[in-house]
Amino acid sequence: MKNISINIEKKEFFNYENKIKTHIAIKDFNLKIAKGEFCSIIGPSGCGKTTLLNLIAGLDKAYTGSISFGKNKAGRNLNKAFMFQTPRLLPWLNVQQNVEVVLNKNQNKNEISKKFLSIMGLEKFLDYYPNKLSGGMQRRVALARSFATQPQLLILDEPFTSLDEPVANLLRKMLLELWTKQPTTIIFVTHDINEAIYLSDKIVFLSKPPSKVLKEISINTKRPRKMDNNTIQKIKNKILKANNSILKGEL
Repeated sequence: MKNISINIEKKEFFNYENKIKTHIAIKDFNLKIAKGEFCSIIGPSGCGKTTLLNLIAGLDKAYTGSISFGKNKAGRNLNKAFMFQTPRLLPWLNVQQNVEVVLNKNQNKNEISKKFLSIMGLEKFLDYYPNKLSGGMQRRVALARSFATQPQLLILDEPFTSLDEPVANLLRKMLLELWTKQPTTIIFVTHDINEAIYLSDKIVFLSKPPSKVLKEISINTKRPRKMDNNTIQKIKNKILKANNSILKGEL
């Protein structure tokens, strides 16, 4: 997979019972994401961020336009992983089994699952079931599961929302460490501009629905970055000051 090219002419929803259009979620949307790039997407509530991720992931194909993945234009057999707002662990499987469930029979499931769970600091919890884990630990399992498949594209939909800030910061750091060890293209939806600045190579700001790209901003500050230093705030202030007329009312 090389660059991702997203060109959505229109994504609309229908009431199939009455056969009427109910909502145009995305229109005239154009975005390119480079291979290996960490791209964060920010936009107002209800602007279609999750809808966009579903289209990119191929979970929803009812739209006009095109989404291509380099030479693999249709994204067939492209190895993608999707981490949702909730961990979505299977309650009848233990921690290790929840990672192994996404691996195929030709892989060494035991070795791979233990490797990524160890990176997440969960080597002592392999036999635990999800209901015995804290919210942060469940997200770590979900993160380990996402990287265990060695995805060419990793899609994350506000994966650290609702967590206490220290726990969220730990998971952000773990995400970057995993990404550094196993580079992949990441599309990360967030409502938190500080989080986006800390994590991203590029931040994409979306409009109110029907959603389109308002602005793309590169973050060139070297990693590792710190969530608690003045650099994040300085970058944030610079972004908002320079783009206030475009972004006003959109965040």
